[in-house]
Amino acid sequence: MSQLLFEEETFAIRGAVFEVYREMGSGFLEPVYQECLEKELASRGIPFISQPELNLSYKSRPLKQTYRPDFIGYEQIIIELKAVKAIAPEHKAQVLNYLKATNLRLGLLVNFGSHPKAQIERLVL
Repeated sequence: MSQLLFEEETFAIRGAVFEVYREMGSGFLEPVYQECLEKELASRGIPFISQPELNLSYKSRPLKQTYRPDFIGYEQIIIELKAVKAIAPEHKAQVLNYLKATNLRLGLLVNFGSHPKAQIERLVL
């Protein structure tokens, strides 16, 4: 039986996400969930960086443009937040592009806008 990539770390992050949703519910804008999840991750001792600025390149040449994923957890998991009715293909593409740009392998796409519970999708590169 194969084990999921970063299974324990993902379990811990999922627990924090579900706690934020349990406390706040749906209906807020993404920055509210960003701040709440930041507090929850910290309270659980989950290592993370919030909105780190990451450099991009094109054909091995650096770009002026940068991007900021919502979180990088455990130095290896992209965590991208949404507060929308449903996750769309472009949201998944965004996370996959973040993974390619960082050479990380796992992304969690979290949607706090769904009801009756938060939605989390694992995306593996």
